[in-house]
Amino acid sequence: MPVHPAAPLRGLVLGTLSALLLVGCGGPERGSLDTRPATASPTCLAHQTRQPAERYTAGREADTGAVLEMMRYYTANGRTPYCDGKQPTAADRAWQRLYTGLGGDPARLARP
Repeated sequence: MPVHPAAPLRGLVLGTLSALLLVGCGGPERGSLDTRPATASPTCLAHQTRQPAERYTAGREADTGAVLEMMRYYTANGRTPYCDGKQPTAADRAWQRLYTGLGGDPARLARP
């Protein structure tokens, strides 16, 4: 049976769309640490909008560089107030729990 000339292209397009949909279904609930404003000593912190991703929480399989960056960030800036003046969100608290769970000093975090 002859193959239509557009069949390989159609398969590529459908495969790409399927992959994009799966990526989109991953949802925004887990992600990387947002260190905006990206300065050494920010005057205020942006709220985290996502829970820590597996690259931070996978124990021995975690991304060591990402974990160390997160630990450094909270050690240096954890007591800095949020830019909107509000209390930590659920996502912020998840990052703080990760920080302290990995041995970070709770005194380095803002108290609600």
